[in-house]
Amino acid sequence: MMALIGAIIIGFFAGLIARAIHPGNDKAGFIVTVALGIIGSLVATYGGRIIGLYSDGSSAGFIASVIGAIIVLFIYNMVTKKS
Repeated sequence: MMALIGAIIIGFFAGLIARAIHPGNDKAGFIVTVALGIIGSLVATYGGRIIGLYSDGSSAGFIASVIGAIIVLFIYNMVTKKS
């Protein structure tokens, strides 16, 4: 449970940093950015557990969470992009 809370807190900050790092004109607001950061952090945590990088009960580090948030933000921009 504490790993989940830690991933959410790290994801909050990772979303803000991912938004600053990710190039392009994002129309997503603050809440969407934070939500995508949290999702990215959770993806990094559980993805890392699946491939054996993290043990059960531990969360992804800050760098992995930022990378996960950038990936989720990129996918979000591809899905919501209007041609």
